[in-house]
Amino acid sequence: MNPVLLELLPLILGAALVPLYPIVVLLLLLGEDGLRTASAFVVGVLAVRLAQGVLFGWVFGAAAEAYPDDGPHLIASTLLLVLGLLLLLAGFKKWRKQPDPDDPPPQWMTELAGLSPLQAVGAGALIVSIAVKQWVFTLTAIDVIQGAALDGTAGAGLYLVFTLATQTLVLLPILVYAVAPQQSARPLRAAQAWLERNNRPIVIGVSLLFGLWFLVKGLVGLIG
Repeated sequence: MNPVLLELLPLILGAALVPLYPIVVLLLLLGEDGLRTASAFVVGVLAVRLAQGVLFGWVFGAAAEAYPDDGPHLIASTLLLVLGLLLLLAGFKKWRKQPDPDDPPPQWMTELAGLSPLQAVGAGALIVSIAVKQWVFTLTAIDVIQGAALDGTAGAGLYLVFTLATQTLVLLPILVYAVAPQQSARPLRAAQAWLERNNRPIVIGVSLLFGLWFLVKGLVGLIG
């Protein structure tokens, strides 16, 4: 496996395993005009992630040119440390049943159910734009790719792979529903109910596991 892709794998898994996005997509998918609305939501998410890649790819590239020796390494290690702390804090808050700033307001499910496709694009863009942890996942991935000193095409392609891979758990139900809408409706509803029931333990487990991983990796990078 490509060593840079291997380094990105924990970031991909951490970003993809957040239950919020599959729950939203399944909710939209099973509503009126579900395929278009759910697809529009994912388009909004992807548009923001791609915009982040263009903007911060340029910023981190400039930083790497200005500080070629330690710049990329220090940025990556600091971002990993911040990400680890944020995930551990999120897991602790979920365990204590405190609100997570990345969680949507309580009435979100009712409001999302009535979105049009155009509104769903905006909702996807907004949710990923205000999710602090998702920002740090993305910025860390950009810095990892920049630090690999790849040419422009290879770097852009790898970031596109990262972006699409983080959407695996939302793209799969959309593809399944597009192929067999009637047959897939019941298992998709069951999946949505399971995610809603188990949202708390999933968030706690993912946050603690990846939080410790990124915290240790960031500390080792800064100390070493």
